[in-house]
Amino acid sequence: MTTTSINQLPRTPRILACLCLGLVFVMAACSTPGGVRILKLGHGLDTSHPVHAAMIFMAERVEEKSNGTMKIQVYPNQQLGSERELVELLQIGSLAMTKVSTAAMEGFAPEIKVLSQPYLFRDDEHQVKVLQGPIGKELLAAGEKYWFKGLCFYDAGKRSFYTKTAPVENPEDIKGLKIRVMESPTAVQLIQSFGGSPTPVSFGELYTALQQGIVDGAENNPPSLLTSRHYEVCKFYSLNEHTAVPDMMIVSTKVWERLDDQERQWLQEAADESATYQYKLWAESVEESMRILQEAGVEVSYPDKEPFRKAVEGVYEALKVNDPEMYELVEKIRSY
Repeated sequence: MTTTSINQLPRTPRILACLCLGLVFVMAACSTPGGVRILKLGHGLDTSHPVHAAMIFMAERVEEKSNGTMKIQVYPNQQLGSERELVELLQIGSLAMTKVSTAAMEGFAPEIKVLSQPYLFRDDEHQVKVLQGPIGKELLAAGEKYWFKGLCFYDAGKRSFYTKTAPVENPEDIKGLKIRVMESPTAVQLIQSFGGSPTPVSFGELYTALQQGIVDGAENNPPSLLTSRHYEVCKFYSLNEHTAVPDMMIVSTKVWERLDDQERQWLQEAADESATYQYKLWAESVEESMRILQEAGVEVSYPDKEPFRKAVEGVYEALKVNDPEMYELVEKIRSY
């Protein structure tokens, strides 16, 4: 397993850090005196984001299914920490649930990095077929040995470049630019394949990083560009759609093990229903986001994707040599 920031501490400080975090979030999955099971869910998105709406829907369904004996408390906007910090809290059982981009999961469950590969899916239908089929179920379960369990995938659309000074019409336009990436080795390789300088920045700190010139641009889907208000700084949005990296709703296995069979069923059913709801919300949100972005003066372009596909061929060649098992999974997905 790739070590996390907590695990990088020496043994004694690491134990103390975990104990402190455990005290702070000791109510991650507790039963109140009235017999109500409370699960705490933290994430980094704004409350206007469609994924947040899906999580609220899931919380409502859990409460309805359990007749109020089980509840999910949702904490948005990084109230409980950054994406990486939330996963670390979840691993030690101090947080019950979080939504995380599968790209950020590479440092925790290496198998999931397959979903970050560029131009992996043929189209939207292919992606849904893969994620909702046996391959998707295997990937949801891949984190269990790392103390988290995937409940469902959420649609996170397709990621494209947005920049401050000029549109990205071909891979050469990325050369020399500092592009914000998630903490994902695959995302780093992708930007490097285009000749750019990948720069990991927390999503919550990205607006300021763009303003101050720490990075020249970033890449994300339309709803995230809108709700983050990054379009106020970046006026060029180039829809090359290089990756279609889904989100994943995960629960701490330490918390999952505390639930009885009925509680697990309620939670899994609510998560599945929220995913169906979220896919509908997402499609509506993408359309609305693009309309608002263009009205706000963002210059939207649709570059030819073929040069970008050719530019990332080296990523797959390196994968074939360095990680043949992962390359085999890529081929399995492509032919599914």
